[in-house]
Amino acid sequence: MGVLNVTPDSFSDGGRYFDTDKAVEHGLDMAREGADIIDIGGESTRPYSGEISAAEEMDRVIPVIEALHKEISIPISIDTCKAEVADEALKAGASIINDISALRFDPKMPGIAAREGVPVILMHIKGTPGDMQINPVYDDLIHEILDFLKDAVDRCAAAGIRRDLTVIDPGIGFGKTFDHNLQIIRELSQFKSLERPVLIGPSNKAFIGHILDRAPHERDTGSMAAVAASVMNGAHMVRVHHVKKAVETVKIIDAIKRGSSSD
Repeated sequence: MGVLNVTPDSFSDGGRYFDTDKAVEHGLDMAREGADIIDIGGESTRPYSGEISAAEEMDRVIPVIEALHKEISIPISIDTCKAEVADEALKAGASIINDISALRFDPKMPGIAAREGVPVILMHIKGTPGDMQINPVYDDLIHEILDFLKDAVDRCAAAGIRRDLTVIDPGIGFGKTFDHNLQIIRELSQFKSLERPVLIGPSNKAFIGHILDRAPHERDTGSMAAVAASVMNGAHMVRVHHVKKAVETVKIIDAIKRGSSSD
């Protein structure tokens, strides 16, 4: 999953693709580099970030989705927790909802997902982007996240969303300390118990910068190490900023896991 932030304040790319034309070109580049999904977001969810209106978010993402939908055959996901934005994005050509709140922040979101019959990505977050990194504490990290995600899948089923359309994401960096993030990656195999595909997004995150003492744009090597460990430990999907490097990394890890160099 290639990340396309159409924002002026992303922690990772600093507004590099805020311009619609640049965003579309970057999306096309990621598709050419081997992305299986393009994930488009118009609101930053970095720590301590504030909200923007649904109208502003749609102004950012809808033109990009419409343009890319005409040019690429791979799915487009909309990264939002606003039902109105998701609804318009699906009309514009998106076919997946990626919601950092696991469909909790907007009570209308489950209904839209159920009506449209699209896959939903359910992420664990402790708090909101504005406060999630203020002393996140857990009694039992993995089991608390597992319980949260199991409840999220159950809530979706109760709302009419098929279980086979749900993907779970433990939420690296969303209400976790650096050590929490490392533990999640190390113990990712435990999430197999939920019998749902697991997505993980370690790319360029602060824990990598902390370990390597690198700025966000200098974390490629660390990001690929985290991607490799995640796939080795059971991730089915990885959300990344640098698609070409991630595709090559995942190919090697897949070959190691299979014990074969053949596709």
